[in-house]
Amino acid sequence: MDNIREKAKEIIERLKKTYPKARIALNFSNPLELLVATILSAQCTDERVNQVTNYLFKKYPTPEAYVKAPLEELAEDIKSTGFYLQKARYIKDACKIIVEKHKGQVPRSMEELLELPGVARKTANIVLANAYGIIEGIPVDTHVSRLSQRLGLAKAKDAEKIERVLMDIVPKEEWFIFPYLLQQHGRAICLAKKPKCPQCILKDLCDAYLSQN
Repeated sequence: MDNIREKAKEIIERLKKTYPKARIALNFSNPLELLVATILSAQCTDERVNQVTNYLFKKYPTPEAYVKAPLEELAEDIKSTGFYLQKARYIKDACKIIVEKHKGQVPRSMEELLELPGVARKTANIVLANAYGIIEGIPVDTHVSRLSQRLGLAKAKDAEKIERVLMDIVPKEEWFIFPYLLQQHGRAICLAKKPKCPQCILKDLCDAYLSQN
């Protein structure tokens, strides 16, 4: 299949049939919770984040609550997510800006979200799409990066470069679901260390598999 856009469409169609319930794995009930959960998800599994936020969101229901919390206490609350001191600083500093500059509301634009500590395009894309229904781009996490490279959709290794390539070849109406399809497939089949290639519904479209067989 020579046309990369046609290849991307075919990949999406197959994954949609295989994972009809693909969605974000983080639990949240409002934009602030999603922002915090996404910051915590860096270098951490979504499952672990959900365990932590089940308690965290009850203790800190507002951005003001995070601002008032002692750094050491917040860090202890999120310790099991890893890099907890840095993440605690990000959350407190981001919430301080949200309170002082945005009247306690998580911003609704890419530009304003990127001004928050701990927020890069991936986090901003996730918050905009899932909290506000605003699709600005495609969040590139480790699964999206790994599968895009293996499938031959993007050769770049930098997340923002991968995103730009994907935005060019993936139809815009699929930008929202695309990363969650790749995440599901990455967790189930296209594992980081030992991908289950014989079971893969995409092996005939996969550059990595075809190059070895």
